[in-house]
Amino acid sequence: MLEFMDYVQSAFYAGSRWNTDNSYASLTAATTNLLDFRTPHGVRLHVSSLSSPNFATSYTLGNRGVVDGSFSFLFSNLGVKVASRSSAVYLGHLVRGYRHLQELRKPEDTSAWETVVDGKVVQKRDALLYGRMYLPGSTLEALYLRRLSPSRLLSIRAVSGAQLPHGGTLLAQLQNDQGKYTTEYLCSTDSALLGFRGLYNFGYDPRGENSQLDSSAPAHPWDHKSGRLSVGAEAYFSPMNKSGGLSTGLRFTTLPVHTGIPYTMTLTLNPLMGNLSSSYAVKAGSDLSLCTRFDFNVYSYESDLTIGLELWRRESSTAWARKMLRSAWRNAPRPAGESAFVSSDFVMKQQDATGVVKARMSAAGKASLLWEGRVKELLVSVGAGFDMKSATRALGSVGLEVSYSS
Repeated sequence: MLEFMDYVQSAFYAGSRWNTDNSYASLTAATTNLLDFRTPHGVRLHVSSLSSPNFATSYTLGNRGVVDGSFSFLFSNLGVKVASRSSAVYLGHLVRGYRHLQELRKPEDTSAWETVVDGKVVQKRDALLYGRMYLPGSTLEALYLRRLSPSRLLSIRAVSGAQLPHGGTLLAQLQNDQGKYTTEYLCSTDSALLGFRGLYNFGYDPRGENSQLDSSAPAHPWDHKSGRLSVGAEAYFSPMNKSGGLSTGLRFTTLPVHTGIPYTMTLTLNPLMGNLSSSYAVKAGSDLSLCTRFDFNVYSYESDLTIGLELWRRESSTAWARKMLRSAWRNAPRPAGESAFVSSDFVMKQQDATGVVKARMSAAGKASLLWEGRVKELLVSVGAGFDMKSATRALGSVGLEVSYSS
């Protein structure tokens, strides 16, 4: 489950119309959400508040053998209009599952960002500032986001702590989203690391003046009108360590216009390390998602197979009554204050869920089980990890997280 600050940051991306899915970093998001979910460790309590559309605070207290915690704040000049009370937040907005990618859109015209202030034309540039202090280690984490233009986003992340090399590190990232393709440039003070990422989408190009989705028959097997094929790569190099890295991957996913079962296939390759990974995720039902991933190393011949599922439980006590309502009443707009953003993170559902169960198991014997849901006014996460091949410690870790926001 997303922490409250991550939830507000997702709302900032959606409110500023930034597509987080159109990036090489999000190429395997569907598989990651279904197979690499985090299970709680120990007991942890989160108390958060969105005191105004521009300012949010959060406090965390936990116990993992020693008492630790953190406090954080977030400010944005873009008013974030989302439900903040833990009893009103859509559970589907907090729990990341199968990703339904939306259609590509053309970058907004620069004139749409222009406003008149004191008789002068200025461009609005949405910005976000986030800070978090971890205790008792006094480690400081900071994030700065700035929309430079309708197609560019600048992010600066920093971590400072006495136990870190050189006292901390800073990472700057410039993203350019043209719809048809995206590019990213990265620079880190850690070993003077430089990096580049790119993603290209085949098929529909939203940049055309009269661009419309093509409804004609496919011209070849890869010309899938209701899906999208994306290819990307990343490369980075450190002149101080004289070392670098390279990876590439592709993804095919169905779009909302697809009339069959939604699915996503990915294939990634790291030629320097010899790692090859392929995955297949499918939305088997309205409340059930399945995923498999096969990892193989061409140098050591080591392999692993991981399977997982996600099962949602929704309210059914009033389902019979909803069917009897008139269509105009059943599709009535939601109350003011709730999100109206159209993005993969904020897709509205006719009926909210009360809980979700996630499970995964690998051929190596590692398994995890997680339940996340709403209990009265609280959001609760309960999880456990297992080692099926260990005779002495089959139960690895158990955790509980409780969140409340207003």
